[in-house]
Amino acid sequence: MITGDMLKCAFLSGANNIQNHRAEVDALNVFPVPDGDTGANMSMTIGAAARELQVMPESDVATVSKKTASALLRGARGNSGVILSLIFRGVSKGLKGLESADGIQLAKAFDLGRESAYKAVMKPTEGTILTVIRLAATAAVEAKETDCKKVMEILCAAAKGALLKTPEMLPVLKEAGVVDAGGQGLLYILEGMRSYLVDGVMIEAADKKTDKEETAKSYAYRCALKILCAPNATCDTAKLQSKLEALGGEVRVSATQTGALEVKMQSDEPGNVLQAALEFGPITNVVVENLQENAPSGTSAPKGEEAQTEPESQTPEEPKLERVEPEKEYGFVAVAAGAGVIELFKELGADVVVSGGQTMNPSTDDILQAVEATPARHVFVLPNNKNIIMAAEQAVHLADRGVSVLATKTIPQGITAMLSFEDGVSPEENHLQMMKAAEGVHTAQVTFAARDSEVSGERIKKGQLLGMEDGKITLVEDDLVNAAYRVTRRLVKKYSGSLITILYGEDTDAATAQALAARLQARFPNVEINVIDGGQPVYYFLAAVE
Repeated sequence: MITGDMLKCAFLSGANNIQNHRAEVDALNVFPVPDGDTGANMSMTIGAAARELQVMPESDVATVSKKTASALLRGARGNSGVILSLIFRGVSKGLKGLESADGIQLAKAFDLGRESAYKAVMKPTEGTILTVIRLAATAAVEAKETDCKKVMEILCAAAKGALLKTPEMLPVLKEAGVVDAGGQGLLYILEGMRSYLVDGVMIEAADKKTDKEETAKSYAYRCALKILCAPNATCDTAKLQSKLEALGGEVRVSATQTGALEVKMQSDEPGNVLQAALEFGPITNVVVENLQENAPSGTSAPKGEEAQTEPESQTPEEPKLERVEPEKEYGFVAVAAGAGVIELFKELGADVVVSGGQTMNPSTDDILQAVEATPARHVFVLPNNKNIIMAAEQAVHLADRGVSVLATKTIPQGITAMLSFEDGVSPEENHLQMMKAAEGVHTAQVTFAARDSEVSGERIKKGQLLGMEDGKITLVEDDLVNAAYRVTRRLVKKYSGSLITILYGEDTDAATAQALAARLQARFPNVEINVIDGGQPVYYFLAAVE
């Protein structure tokens, strides 16, 4: 039998285990586009629950599992984090009302976790975390074992076996020679739990700082630099990320067009940051800013655009959003990054803009707070990113007012959806017409390859430009304007577009954007073209074709 305290300690051991292997899970991401990496999302999701369990008094398994599921739900980030939270929601359901649990009950609980995760995904994809939990739970149930220790051993063995099968189920994994990142993350959690329940060993976090403590700390310096990787060499970004995270706050590492690595972070030890960076290659463009120099006494709030370098969770400089009473019928919450994009959503009527997007997945609780800070009886939420939609949907049942989540996958889709809102129409009708309008928008995107990879047989080198059409990589380029021109031209021709809106990002300038617009105008003289300074990170260009 396992008691509530045993379950609590097992869960904390699992949380520590994935935290220790976070960078390794991130490195399994085969898609070359920078995104909210799986290891980071799962670690931060489970970290939210671990913090609550650490201060929880001794209780029964039902209460511990319920507390775990609730905290996971609110802390869920990205699709992998949401699925993880759903698995443990099912586990909580299976342990409901129990003082302690035997092996049969534990196995059944994990099977309910499998059921909960599958039900939430409209089109389950095998070869992912879903496959791992399905085969692991099925093996545990079929064993009909009453000993909890043996059940955990069966779960882990079956999960490991399932994980090794994922490359055979998903060709993209086989092509890259890796297993599924979400499945690997889940296995680390299960192995951490097994370590405590079977061996009596609590896995400790290698870095005692939690994500919350990390973002709550005010660092003295902001560091920015560029690492010049040797020609034709591949810098180990996962290793660099892990090394720098031990020296300060949230670390942002991105590749440039030339293959160099740009680093932005906060730290109390700028000298150590530079020394660590030198291990990966020569450094240049070094900027070290004293955050306390111009800040009021007792604060070190970052200013300007650089405040976005720690976007993954609400920072202390951003006051917690307060719940407000509804005063109007409808309100809007949008997820976006970039000064120009944020301002545009506010001009269109967004009551609250949650900082986030590609590489910066806000949690369910971040979105919930924004909803309840919106003075409306019904709130429309625009995630504007496919990896944020599931987290936003979890807020629907937690909010104290009506919520509709529009499945907008890009910033242009979100903008068009807001423009299509009609006051005086029911929430259901508005939802339909806003989504219909959003689906009529096609988005060209230009970003960089975050890692070496191979897509559809084409080898991609880290730092090369990627042209995307509605989220699908369709070309690899070395010239920025040419990449943006080619993907936008294709969408205009394919969908007979009559309007192009170009949003240029923080790493692009107005002159480059105008050069792109001029080239498109020459090719399509009858198409209306608008250029907006979006200031968005990650994407050099977002071009909406309507």
